Amino acid sequence: MAEHSDAGHAEPSTAHALATRWLGVGLATVVSVVTLGLAVTGRLTLYISPETVWFAAAAAVVTLVLAVWSCTLPLGAEGDHDHTAREDGSDAAAARRRMLQTGAVVTGGVLASGVVIAGLLMPPASLSAELAVSRAGESPTLFAGADDVSLGVADTTTFGVGEWSTAFATSTRPENYDGAPVTLVGFVTPDEGGDVNLTRMVITHCVIDAQTASVPVAGSGLTESYETGQWIEVTGTVRADDDGTLRIEPDSVTEIDEPKDPYEY
Repeated sequence: MAEHSDAGHAEPSTAHALATRWLGVGLATVVSVVTLGLAVTGRLTLYISPETVWFAAAAAVVTLVLAVWSCTLPLGAEGDHDHTAREDGSDAAAARRRMLQTGAVVTGGVLASGVVIAGLLMPPASLSAELAVSRAGESPTLFAGADDVSLGVADTTTFGVGEWSTAFATSTRPENYDGAPVTLVGFVTPDEGGDVNLTRMVITHCVIDAQTASVPVAGSGLTESYETGQWIEVTGTVRADDDGTLRIEPDSVTEIDEPKDPYEY
């Protein structure tokens, strides 16, 4: 009976053990190495805010240390915990469980490997202008308390596109912004009125929570001179129209390359 029991509790195959280790330790190691590489080259901010870079890098280092330690374990040790569970059921039930586990490992391994390989092959890139255009019209909630500016509490010279976008959309006293000088950097997106918008993507923690911020830039010829997605630097003045609408009247518009850090935070 002991021989039958041993046969019923055969050890996992080498292929199964390798797949399990790759799905766990292998993928975690690759992701950690990529994370550290992006952090060292300064490109990790294309995915997360600068304030969280140190945390991601530290987590990657810890993961690598644990991955190295796990290599000291015998191949297949990950499945040792299954033996006790098999003793509580029949051989048929154990076989079904093993089949489901194998299917989950293979499916998860293929999907996770695809994501990791795509991350390795595709160069890091900022969120596109097409995404910003698709989100046009969303309510700007980027700068809480923007109306404090009307009381002279905030210094508008420190404002980026995100703060100005919310101020333009929510101000109850737009005349108090009239005449404010601005120098802003962003990319061009179309405006419903026929002019262009100066746009930035604003993130809080990572690109998943990215929001679109835009301010209108008035001026004839801008739509013909700059394509959607082109990065520009605008120096000008905020103007309030008679109906209370705010816009930027440009003094100069300069075509520039995409900044190393394309987001606002």
